[in-house]
Amino acid sequence: MSDTVQPAPETGGETDMSVSAVKLRILYLMKMLLEKTDDRHTMSAAEMDAALHVHDLSADRKTVYNDIETLRAFGMDILQTKGTNSGYYVGSRKFELPELKLLVDAVQASKFISRRKSEELIKKLESLTSESEAKQLQRNVFIYNRPKTGNETIYYNVDQIHTAILENRQIQYKYAEWTVQKKLRPKKEGALYRVSPWALTWDDANYYLIAYDQETDSIRHYRVDKMQQAGVAETERIGKEKFQDFDLAEFAKKTFSMYGGHDEEVILQCHNEIVGVVLDRFGRETTIVPVDNGQFRARVPVAVSRQFFGWVTGIGNQMRIVGPEHVRKEYQEYLREIMEGYQGTGNYPVS
Repeated sequence: MSDTVQPAPETGGETDMSVSAVKLRILYLMKMLLEKTDDRHTMSAAEMDAALHVHDLSADRKTVYNDIETLRAFGMDILQTKGTNSGYYVGSRKFELPELKLLVDAVQASKFISRRKSEELIKKLESLTSESEAKQLQRNVFIYNRPKTGNETIYYNVDQIHTAILENRQIQYKYAEWTVQKKLRPKKEGALYRVSPWALTWDDANYYLIAYDQETDSIRHYRVDKMQQAGVAETERIGKEKFQDFDLAEFAKKTFSMYGGHDEEVILQCHNEIVGVVLDRFGRETTIVPVDNGQFRARVPVAVSRQFFGWVTGIGNQMRIVGPEHVRKEYQEYLREIMEGYQGTGNYPVS
């Protein structure tokens, strides 16, 4: 038998260079549509062609239509307006503008994110929408007076905590406290803390690690921005049974400023005018029982601490602790200590 000669495959008339140019053209079209267009800003086929010339590429009207169909098949939501100012624009995106505004505000409000890192994150968020809509995200001038940390090790700490949780390992670190010189100083003379991490949470714009501490056999929380030299330990996590019924939302609700205390069911008697304050703090599922004289009582779970007493004091005579009796007495002692500090001139001269 004689060998059969196979015909050469057809190339479709395009060289390798032209195929490469087609790929580049579609990618540049996608980039310009994402960056330059939205429901208020469109681009015509002629404008796209002019923009492509900057990259030494060109496309006639038919080519633009074909490329747009290719991008639509890829999954892009490209819409077209008709009429005098007809053109194309990107409709829905992964993040809508109101969602990006919320994220920008969250970044700006977070004290644990440094100013420099805030600017970097916001720039990245701006890249998720069109250039014209990105200008609406540049609102930092109004909220830059908020305090910001200068400690950027927090990003490394968060990564280490997530890694430890994922790998079911403990985490070790030095824990710091502020000095009057405004410096962070390691506690316990620089001794290493070792705990089993189980969750991360925000409270009052700070980031906290929720962990099991074997030394005290309890659930503890630590400010992530005060952790130094954090690293994943080889030891496996323990304390899982402590977290079987752990409700992070309930924990945050009863803990004031993330300060620990003894858990109690506290009965508060309040004026009706502040029912919103109680519901905002403890949740809408809180049982409200009306009593006489335009007041109500609420039974709420609380980690009783000086921070809780401070919250009650801040509300003033519109709220009273009526039970349990030992909590009432603790609060009275708290107030007595404060008043004693204001007796006479004391040791606080005014300069």
